[in-house]
Amino acid sequence: MSLPVAATLPAPPAPAPGARWLLLIHQLPGKPDYLRVKVRRRLARLGAIPLKNSVYVLPDSDSAREDFQWLLREIEAEGGEAALCASELVQGITDAEIRGLFDRDRDAEYAAIIEAASTGSGGDGLDSTPARHAALERRLREAEAIDFFGAPRRSDAVAAVAALAPPKRQARERADHRGKRPMNEVWVTRRGIKVDRIGSAWLIRKAIDPEARFKFVDPAGYEPEPGELRFDMFDGEYTHDGPRCTFETLLARFDLADPALVSLSEIVHDMDCKDALFERAEAAGLAAFIQGLAATTTDDLVRLERGSMMFDALYASLKAGVTT
Repeated sequence: MSLPVAATLPAPPAPAPGARWLLLIHQLPGKPDYLRVKVRRRLARLGAIPLKNSVYVLPDSDSAREDFQWLLREIEAEGGEAALCASELVQGITDAEIRGLFDRDRDAEYAAIIEAASTGSGGDGLDSTPARHAALERRLREAEAIDFFGAPRRSDAVAAVAALAPPKRQARERADHRGKRPMNEVWVTRRGIKVDRIGSAWLIRKAIDPEARFKFVDPAGYEPEPGELRFDMFDGEYTHDGPRCTFETLLARFDLADPALVSLSEIVHDMDCKDALFERAEAAGLAAFIQGLAATTTDDLVRLERGSMMFDALYASLKAGVTT
């Protein structure tokens, strides 16, 4: 699929040398009660570790900045305060000690996965079913996604889960879905696109604006031009809305009720928001693909074209599954 583009701006400058860590410093209001639990769970899903009561750290990367930025926005929307810093540690704790803390947390999860796999492989066979393997594989992929430094027990966990793998199943046949709501607009989003932006652009071309053109920009200080629509940007017309990711927002705003698209939105949500709200097993596979895509090219048009092929295939599988 060939995807037209209005313009592509130069890549943003790289993070300053020495800024190895991102620190999220936050203060939550006393109410609502659920907010503290929600933030703590989200931080755990991101793989962040606490340095102090309200200071959490991640290795500095584009994806970590994006994850922390979304969480910061949610905290502020609930009446809390938050700041995001890129920092080099000077005294009090070393880089090696922080890496050790990350490895400790990941190894604890790997040990739990190994124990669960071992329990599932013995005796009655009830826990070694394909569903059991899928659940453990999903859990493993989630742990690997936040294993930033390669914890020692990772390979053991991979081997333990692989030992439970059932025979591969044949893929379902492809099904089609017609797009609608043509607008022939320029749709603008942040450069360095990943799952929500790739999926949203695919959805726009698939079901909203078949003649859409895409533009990838540095969001800092960007002012939209006449006729442009922004998506998955902090001040965009279509972006995160409460618990919804941008893909879900587009479905709601354009009344797209196709069950396969709804299922796909749940997969995108689980990967993008990292809260396992829908517990979609497919999120692990999509995450692996997106990580590989980001590692092999920085060209947003290439990411979008290759990612759209993946979304076409995943949609076809879901469409066949919900209509048979």
